[in-house]
Amino acid sequence: MNSESRLDTVRSVVTFGETMALVSSDSFGPLQHARAMTLGMGGSESNVAIALRRLGVPTSWIGRVGADSLGDLVLREIRAEGVTVVGIRDPDAPTGLMVKERRTNKDTNVWYYRRGNAGSRLEPNDIDPAVIRAASLLHVTGITPALSPSASDATFAAIAIAREAGIPVSLDLNYRRALWSIEDAAATYRRLLPLADVVFAGDDEAAIVVGTAPNPLELARRLIEAGATDAVVKLGALGAVARVGGTDYRREAIPVLPVDTVGAGDGFVAGYLAELVAGEPVETRLATAVTVGAYACLVPGDWEGMPRRHELANLTSREPVSR
Repeated sequence: MNSESRLDTVRSVVTFGETMALVSSDSFGPLQHARAMTLGMGGSESNVAIALRRLGVPTSWIGRVGADSLGDLVLREIRAEGVTVVGIRDPDAPTGLMVKERRTNKDTNVWYYRRGNAGSRLEPNDIDPAVIRAASLLHVTGITPALSPSASDATFAAIAIAREAGIPVSLDLNYRRALWSIEDAAATYRRLLPLADVVFAGDDEAAIVVGTAPNPLELARRLIEAGATDAVVKLGALGAVARVGGTDYRREAIPVLPVDTVGAGDGFVAGYLAELVAGEPVETRLATAVTVGAYACLVPGDWEGMPRRHELANLTSREPVSR
């Protein structure tokens, strides 16, 4: 195995995890009737990395892919977006695969073929401490520790490196029911929350670890009681709430007609983190977060619709044509 690229990562955001090849239908309807398919790639952590880079934040992504053509695709696409890629080629495991069905213009189904894939074989030795120590923030998700014991160990090892170096840690719970039970997820979340400077969660994900609550702000408060420093609860079309530094915040979503909502949560996280590392106030972080999340919904694909910073104001423009 070899690391393909370790470029300058000074003051970058670092993330790592499983990115897979993606096959998706080009039309709406049952997959078995699709006449054309598109080949791409996607993964929560690389989606965040790409969105951050488009917003002007230097970003690094660490991950394993197979020594196969799909692995070539994953590394090429992420690298082409300007993300520093620490790509480990695994000759003994294939690159994982996702298949996406656009069942209707409102409903999407995704199937994962990931058992034993290269991404699940991530291990602590894959995490270069120097990359994390040179960063301004480490971002992790709850997907990686669910993949395998070694990937879980890699997650906690990366966080330990960051905390020892005084690097803030961002955590997106990102529950995947196909990977583990609610009970197993809750147990790991309880270990991760005290290690996170900011935690992101959907309201249903937050409830896994802190129980149901009468409102989303109470969920955010309970996440902090469980150990997180700050908490942001994503509410999809209803926007988001946050509790940061002991103060509560609310932000409405930007209304759009969604084409594909996969990746919207990752875009939200990237928008928030881009402003966090820039030292912007919470109101600005949430405004950018909901804008990037809205953009992600307007284009098919996991990351293709993520905006550049100069495009952020366009969703509120009255003129539909940019001249």
